[in-house]
Amino acid sequence: MAGFRVPGPLVGDLRVVPHPAVMLILEFGARSPTVDDGAGRRLRGSLVAGPGFGSGGGVRASGEGVECVQVRLSPVVAGAVLGACSADLAGDAVCLDDLWGREASRIRERLSETASWQERFEFVDALLARRCEDRSPVDPGVAWAWNRIVVGRGAVRVDHLAAELGWSRKRLWSRFHSYLGVPPKRAAKLVRFDRAVHRLVGGERAARVAADGGYCDQSHLHRDIMAFTGATPTAVVGEPFLTVDDRAWPTRGLTAWTERRVRAEPTLRPARRRDAGHPGPPETRHER
Repeated sequence: MAGFRVPGPLVGDLRVVPHPAVMLILEFGARSPTVDDGAGRRLRGSLVAGPGFGSGGGVRASGEGVECVQVRLSPVVAGAVLGACSADLAGDAVCLDDLWGREASRIRERLSETASWQERFEFVDALLARRCEDRSPVDPGVAWAWNRIVVGRGAVRVDHLAAELGWSRKRLWSRFHSYLGVPPKRAAKLVRFDRAVHRLVGGERAARVAADGGYCDQSHLHRDIMAFTGATPTAVVGEPFLTVDDRAWPTRGLTAWTERRVRAEPTLRPARRRDAGHPGPPETRHER
């Protein structure tokens, strides 16, 4: 969970970089952020985006006077939190008003009236925990397969996952896709991409990242980055949403908020939380 503040206008629209988590954006600033999905649709205000939202590089975010809390939800618990299956998002985004109705407006008012980021984080924590109560978790086999992909940083074989579960490849594909909205092979590619692109932002050499990340070679890594972002690796390492990531999520994981009742292995713990607002990329401010 992280808090973002953009008091002035953004320097150009920001490319939305795909991420393996379900993204929940709770905005409460003087003005609402805007997301253009690259297909002529414009979303305003609080929203929810499925894993991989922004693939292809056509999604852009813009705004001025924006403040928001961003939560990365594990796809295996997102359905319980949102009241809608992760598969319904399928790499797309929807306005929170369409999912939660009037509750979305009440959350916005509460966040805008709250004085500190810590209080906002505590409020959102309680909100997510309450929404999870009495809701069914995802299929345990699917949760196990997802977490194996996460732990393996995407360098796993789908047939091996199916064999360990005692399922056929077809059964794994069908259940995984129906619950999480992405097939297991696509999920593994997304997790692998996320790990690789953050290592590139950290200054590591592309050849080393490709070799360690399970890519056939450096050109394979290059093609994956182009497919997910629409940009070259050289351009992507300067993307603001990536350059602030380690400050926004100092113990960065693929799931920053995970319901503790899900006992898939391994248990993924919540990340520390900070305000990572920035008046214009790439400057960043923090507030404890």
